[in-house]
Amino acid sequence: MSNRRAGYRTLTTHRLFWPVVVLVLMLAANTVYRPGFLSVQMRDGHLYGSLIDILRLSAPLILVALGMTLVIATGGIDLSVGSLCAISGAIACLYISRQPDQNSLGGVLTALALGVGVALVLGAWNGVLVAVIGIQPIIATLILMVAGRGLAQLITEGQILTINSGPYKAIGVGHLLTLPLAIFIALAAALLVAAVTRRTALGMMIESVGGNAQASRLAGLRSGRITFLVYVISAACAAIAGFMITANVSSADGNAAGLWVELDAILAVVIGGTSLAGGRFSLSGTILGALLIQTLTTTVYAMNISPQTSLLFKAVVVIAVCLIQAPGFRARFARRRSPAATSAPVTEQPKEQVPA
Repeated sequence: MSNRRAGYRTLTTHRLFWPVVVLVLMLAANTVYRPGFLSVQMRDGHLYGSLIDILRLSAPLILVALGMTLVIATGGIDLSVGSLCAISGAIACLYISRQPDQNSLGGVLTALALGVGVALVLGAWNGVLVAVIGIQPIIATLILMVAGRGLAQLITEGQILTINSGPYKAIGVGHLLTLPLAIFIALAAALLVAAVTRRTALGMMIESVGGNAQASRLAGLRSGRITFLVYVISAACAAIAGFMITANVSSADGNAAGLWVELDAILAVVIGGTSLAGGRFSLSGTILGALLIQTLTTTVYAMNISPQTSLLFKAVVVIAVCLIQAPGFRARFARRRSPAATSAPVTEQPKEQVPA
């Protein structure tokens, strides 16, 4: 009995236990509301279904959240990822729209390279502000969050750029091996980030900087370079996510593309068990958090919840998940079983006689 109780306690205290429980409950609620929710069909050699849609729509958020995880692990924050999504997508669509043949693979690859290149430069700008100049991360990235939207509007000239490019559209809605291509892109990015951070010393360095940057610096670790690098990685992930977002609709909207994705990414990272204070991080938890956020969004739309109350419903569920997995919250409200106190008989010791 004690071993079973200890195993149950170990399971429930795992950082991913409650997010998985909430995800399963949401899937079950969707199944009750729509009996065919879990069904997956094969049409024209491609898999279709609500679960496939959740995975496909989660891909941009997973990419942004992966970069955000590394930034938060160093004790920072990146509020500019949504603007970077809009900028990279706008640059790619603008270049493709000016090509005589929009279906040219070479032109699409050049557009992607330009979008990633500009995003890397802007990510380096964030890294310089934080790591070199010493501006607080929330302020440094807030600058690009605001200015980036204006830059995206300048690129698109305040219009919605519409393109008709098959290769570019495939990034968002194309298929590979019966599954959406976006799923494979997100999976490849997750495996690459995991390999770099878990198979090399980079992950340990990031956790060291997030745990205590000054101690890491005194130990000989160049924490400024690590901080600079994670903002560049975050920008690259946001750029690829921007391609997916604009490819889904074959157009670039500098005002709406990637809007508030930075908040969803932060929520996904926190739900996954990574502390905002920095230090240890969990990539698998981040991916699970992104899937939970997208499943929640799909649930809200499927149940015909009004747009005015959908954000409130989403916030309530996210707060509930964060509170449930918080050890302090569980310790305060959990039932504690204290062993029965056993009282041992007290024997009176004979008094020592003092000689007169």
